[in-house]
Amino acid sequence: MTNLFFLILFVPVLAGLLLALNVLLAPHRPDESKVSAYECGFPAIVGQTRSTFQIHFMVVALLFLIFDLEILLLFPIAVTLYQVSSFGFSIALLFFIVLTIGFVLEIGSGAIKLTNLESK
Repeated sequence: MTNLFFLILFVPVLAGLLLALNVLLAPHRPDESKVSAYECGFPAIVGQTRSTFQIHFMVVALLFLIFDLEILLLFPIAVTLYQVSSFGFSIALLFFIVLTIGFVLEIGSGAIKLTNLESK
């Protein structure tokens, strides 16, 4: 039994089996409180709900996550750059170019606003 066997066959079968057991054996007794928008069981009190926030913060967080993961992909390139010949270097250069174009497009679309912090 190899690791590939566990990855391809055993893990999905085990996950499906556990999900099926959960559906069959778990109690299912929904009431009005559980299916309401506030699942804690208490109705919303007018005036005490969460305040609104700008979606800009969420967009910046998602863009940071995407670029952070792309920068993480640069580590294997840096480690193996001496071993991958000119083809690997050209692929790494293409990756840098696509990353830079995406960053420039995000700045151009206004998703990221570069402001001077000293002017505030």
